[in-house]
Amino acid sequence: MSAPSLPMTEKLAQCLSALCAQPTGTGQIADLRAGAEVVAGQLRSIGMSVRVVPTLGAPVVVAHLVGRSDRTLLLYHHYDTAPPGPWREWSHEPFQLAERNGALYARGVVAGKGPLAAHIQAIQAILVAEGDLPCGVSIIAEGHGMSGSQHLAETLISHADLVRADACLASQGERDGQGAPLCYSGVKGFLQVRLHARGGSYPLPSGMASILRNPLWRIAWALGCIKGDDEDIRIAGFYDNVEGPTRAENAQLRQITIDEPGRLRAWQSKEFLFGMSGAALVRAESTLPTCNLSAITCDPSGDVALVPASATAILDFQLVPNQQPEEILGMLKAHLAESGFSDVALERMPGGYPPAYTPPDTPFVQQVSEAGAAIYGAHLSTVPAGPLTLPLAILGAHLGVPYATVGLNRSDSAIHGPDEHVLVDDLARHGLLLGEILAAFAKG
Repeated sequence: MSAPSLPMTEKLAQCLSALCAQPTGTGQIADLRAGAEVVAGQLRSIGMSVRVVPTLGAPVVVAHLVGRSDRTLLLYHHYDTAPPGPWREWSHEPFQLAERNGALYARGVVAGKGPLAAHIQAIQAILVAEGDLPCGVSIIAEGHGMSGSQHLAETLISHADLVRADACLASQGERDGQGAPLCYSGVKGFLQVRLHARGGSYPLPSGMASILRNPLWRIAWALGCIKGDDEDIRIAGFYDNVEGPTRAENAQLRQITIDEPGRLRAWQSKEFLFGMSGAALVRAESTLPTCNLSAITCDPSGDVALVPASATAILDFQLVPNQQPEEILGMLKAHLAESGFSDVALERMPGGYPPAYTPPDTPFVQQVSEAGAAIYGAHLSTVPAGPLTLPLAILGAHLGVPYATVGLNRSDSAIHGPDEHVLVDDLARHGLLLGEILAAFAKG
């Protein structure tokens, strides 16, 4: 970019270091509860009014600070992260912030804790420089952001007095071919399910496979009836309500460039599906629903030849406008039964939410896009959706406000892998962008 590199402030480093030092792997409730207190402490340190709302899982942290304008911008964050994986694969300890060659390394520096720290530091910098904020700011940080936001709706309902806002900004997304973050006016919905097949009450010798059903084969065959090797999702009715992008959205998508060689290099892949490239690639990742298989397990697992006692598979769906999680779940149940897999149990996993969409010509989305000019030298390109899920539909149902999301991610950020890292420059600019957005938003 044309703008000069930015140094990391000591306060930003201290905040991010404190956040990263507390492990908050998704699903690790004790760690997440401790992490919520760390988040709350950082927010209180800059003068925000904070409440830690307990749930049956990870707490939801809610904070607020008034500004000169009576308008309020809600910042959505999550403090849960992917598990670190084997520590031996990291160049640095995953929970100790390390800086090397202009980048920061630790679990959560890109997904979750980095964006939150950048926003905390930006708010603090404005308070030091101006004495108060141009508008009110609320922050909501949850501990199930990577696993379906299962307690967010109940928190908003039971503590309706805590969250009031006129717009919502999230921190997630990719970058264009020039390295500037994209501004998304919509996000996909999320549904996660578990398939479960049982065999005998305990594992049996493999020779019994000639007279008994193997639950692992039942799972494999059930998966084959859900999605084919042509990548088509075979659930009856799955695509019925899916509408292609409008002419205006197609025009938007054609203007987006992506660093395709950089992605392939970072992901160690030879090509994208079906050799996609250019506008077709951008359109596919932005507008197509997905069915992803993330895990297959059996009990017991190992190298011994046997018929397992049970087997499971985890599927997640990214949904596009007009697709509702409950409807897709019903279609999947019916499809499995009609395909001869009534013996395969289907369980909806906690959480999930519909897709969310704000028209890109909404004033707030335009303000976010235009704020990029001061930080990146040009307006941020707006995209109707992207390859990401966020619970903005839950927040939208409660608040009825427009939303947008801008992220820190680069192709090689390794959010789920070892050596997750963010460029210091990217982190600093993420905070500066918030300052520009708050100034514009305060004016209406």
